[in-house]
Amino acid sequence: RRYRYQLYIPLQDSNMIFAKRTLAVVAAIASTANAQNSSIYEIASSVPDFSTVVTAIDAAGLDEALSGDGGTYTVFAPPNSAFEALPEGVLDKLLKPEWFYHLQDVIFYHALGTEVRSTDLSDGLEAETLNTETIVIDLDPPRVNENAEILIDAGLVDVEASNGVIHGVSNVLLPTSASSSIVDIAAGNPDFSTLVAAVKAAGLVDALSGDGPLTVFAPTNAAFDALPEGTVEALLGDIPKLTEILTYHVVSGNAHSSTLAAGSVETLNGATVEISTDGGVMVNDANVVAADILASNGIIHVIDKVILPPADDMTEPPASDATEAPAPAPTSGAAGASA
Repeated sequence: RRYRYQLYIPLQDSNMIFAKRTLAVVAAIASTANAQNSSIYEIASSVPDFSTVVTAIDAAGLDEALSGDGGTYTVFAPPNSAFEALPEGVLDKLLKPEWFYHLQDVIFYHALGTEVRSTDLSDGLEAETLNTETIVIDLDPPRVNENAEILIDAGLVDVEASNGVIHGVSNVLLPTSASSSIVDIAAGNPDFSTLVAAVKAAGLVDALSGDGPLTVFAPTNAAFDALPEGTVEALLGDIPKLTEILTYHVVSGNAHSSTLAAGSVETLNGATVEISTDGGVMVNDANVVAADILASNGIIHVIDKVILPPADDMTEPPASDATEAPAPAPTSGAAGASA
C-alpha cells in the first residue's frame, strides 16, 4: 500500500517577525538540486533551520522511512525556532533514549496518510494523523489545531518532494503523549473512575503527575468490581493499605510492550510482579488488554484484574475499625484530561 503524506514545517508565531527566516528556508529548499526528486528527509537535511527536526527523526529511527520510495509521506517537520519555543526541557527529554516511543509518537502526529494541498483545505476539516489522533484545519486564518498557522502568504506551502508535499505551520503540534499526564489520561476515561478515586484518596495524584517516567498497570472499573464485595470501600478507609496496593501497580521507567520480557519487575512498593509474554502479556494473573497508552510522564497498560501484593492475596475484604466509617470516594476532579 502506498501512502501520501505532507510535510508541515512549523515556523514562529509572526510572519512579519520571521519573514527573513522564512525566505531563507524557501530559498534553501528551492536551491536543492531538483527538489522534486529529493525526499522529505533529504530536503529537511539540506536546510540548516531543520537541523533539530532531522536530529529528532534520526533519534526516532524514522530517517529511512522518510527517505525511501515505498510511499509518499506527510511529516510535520518544525524548524529550529519552533522547537526553541517549546517549554524548557521538553525537547531534551524527548531526545533521550528512554523516551524513544514518545518521540516517535510526536513525529507521527506530524504526519497524514493522504496528500492535502492548500487548495484542498476546508474550514473544520478533520484529518487523522499517523499516531491515530485527529488534527483540525480552520481557514480564518488558515491554521492547524487553532494555533499553528499555515504560512500560505509566506510562500512555504505546496513545496514538492519526491515523497510528499511541504506546508509551513507556525507551531510544533503536541499529541496527548506530550501534553497529558498519566492522571490526565485516566481522569478523562470513565472506565478508570474507580482507579482515579483511589489515587485521589491515597494522595498519589501529584506523584503520578510528575516528570516520570513511570509505567502504570491500570485496572478498569470492572477489575475493581470483581474484587470481593466491600473490598473497595474498605480500602478507601485504609489509606496505608490502599497506597500499598496502588503502588504495586506502578514501576519505574517507560516499559513499552515491545521491551517487556518474562521475569520479575520491582514495583514502587518494593514487591515484584511477574511478567509473562506467552500468548499475550500478563502481569501476575492479570491480562494486559490495552497496551502502550503514552502519557507525557510515562506509559499506561490497561489490565483486567487488580493485582495484589503477595501478603494481600485476599479473598475477604481487609478488616476496618468497626467504630470508623470508611472514607467516601472523592468527588472532586483530578487534572483535566486532554481531548
